[in-house]
Amino acid sequence: MPPPIVTFGRKLAPPPPEASDRARMPDWAQASPPAIERTLARALARPSGGWYVVDASYRVTERPTLHRVADRELVAWRASGCALVAPNECPHMGAPLCHGAVRGAKLVCPWHGLELDDAGHGKWRPFATHDDGVLVWARLDDGAATTDAPILAARPAQFIAGVIRVEATCEPADVLANRFDPWHGVHFHGHSFARLTVLEANDDDVTVRVAYRVAGPLCVEVDARFHSPEPRTIVMTIVGGDGAGSVVETHATPISATRTAIIEATLATSDRTGFGLAVRAGRVLRPFIERRALRLWVDDAAYAERRYALRAEKQRSTPRTRA
Repeated sequence: MPPPIVTFGRKLAPPPPEASDRARMPDWAQASPPAIERTLARALARPSGGWYVVDASYRVTERPTLHRVADRELVAWRASGCALVAPNECPHMGAPLCHGAVRGAKLVCPWHGLELDDAGHGKWRPFATHDDGVLVWARLDDGAATTDAPILAARPAQFIAGVIRVEATCEPADVLANRFDPWHGVHFHGHSFARLTVLEANDDDVTVRVAYRVAGPLCVEVDARFHSPEPRTIVMTIVGGDGAGSVVETHATPISATRTAIIEATLATSDRTGFGLAVRAGRVLRPFIERRALRLWVDDAAYAERRYALRAEKQRSTPRTRA
């Protein structure tokens, strides 16, 4: 028998009859690989607008930093308060600009002192960059399907944010597949989840009722919906219970063909009295939010890597037919 749990907080509506019927099935029987693959395929078919998450906004500073996205070396820095992302190769003689410095509004090459800014130099110029206050994005893809800004799900108006970054040997699809399989939650994350019931699952999203562990048997229970607004992002939105409107955005940014950066932004909100004070203490609370998210991704990165490894092994063992 599982240990008893005690839930507190706002009461939730009774689950629909079909969810109660489904809950009588073991989780392994509910977690249908074909159904997960259908939801994943629909997510991967959505347009991206050409945008990739580079890093947390607060980590892009006046000190240039190196990032590898989709097999490209990028440099990110902040000048005059604005985040910029550009090719890491100096247009003069190829110096790594991430080793340079920002002086005034200019990024200065470390080899010969060439000063660069958003106006560009020759064929070198920064990518279209979007800083939404939580994440910095770069638009690397060109073409008719590009958009002026990233495709985002709804965010709360007031929130406390934390952003983590984890690398894994997998493809972005493996990260999304992990999130479209909530049935593993209690088994794989027993340290964080005490109970999980799938309320609704279709080819576009999954809604669950989950009891988060707070301390010992004490848990807070919420309803959360997982959906994908674009092919490298999956968003969990709390739709019922305490913290309704809070979101967790999981962004899968390809580093190379076999390596993915998992950049997850938690935007926690509440309509409870005093939340405004918590927002003002956001920088103090950020490490606690990020520590909890990192604990989950130690497990979930292993899930994504295992999924990728099995697929890669199957591809290696499949005999090639001669033309």
